[in-house]
Amino acid sequence: MFGYTFQWAQAFSRLPKMLDGALVTMEVAVLSMVIGIALAIALTLMRLSGSRALRGIAAAWVELARNTPALFQIYMAHFGVASFGIHFSPFVSLLIGITFNNAGYLAENFRGALKAIPDTQTRAGRSLGMTGMQAFRHIVLPQMLRISFLPMTNQMVWAVLMTSLGVTVGMNSDLYGVTQDLNALTFRTFELFAIAAVIFYVITKFITLGARLMAARLFRY
Repeated sequence: MFGYTFQWAQAFSRLPKMLDGALVTMEVAVLSMVIGIALAIALTLMRLSGSRALRGIAAAWVELARNTPALFQIYMAHFGVASFGIHFSPFVSLLIGITFNNAGYLAENFRGALKAIPDTQTRAGRSLGMTGMQAFRHIVLPQMLRISFLPMTNQMVWAVLMTSLGVTVGMNSDLYGVTQDLNALTFRTFELFAIAAVIFYVITKFITLGARLMAARLFRY
């Protein structure tokens, strides 16, 4: 019944390649978060603007990001836009898809954080001679990011896990893609994917622990 013979040594001999893939996974995740946070701040400002068009664009982005599968978003970035003659590499398509998703979720988190900040703080900044944008940048934005810090950590973990979807558009340099290619060569399915699962687990735990340490140091009050 159990005729499978484990060959962990053969699997562990491929560990350096898998760790190289993990670095690519982290590269995609970090870039998607950095760009996603910048876009989310822009979307938040658009939703607060007096322009109906800007509010509509921001609302549509958030709705699409939050109510369609991440796989759909990656497919559209790779296969969808190709219908119009625009071609992206698997790496770029994966980055675009995850960034789009991150920006939508983070924008909603930021909107919730803004509701926790009294309007009187902005008015106090204006009374000191600040413009509306200066009050937002120096008073509101730091508090918004502080309140949203832990949700951003969760989104970072989600971004790391979403990189595994890159294999559907031909991405084979990240951790999941490398593992799949190695599996095709060695047929050590259980061993290789078990090691990959541990690497994913360690990465996400490192992010969570790092975020808690940062929060304890930066937000002592």
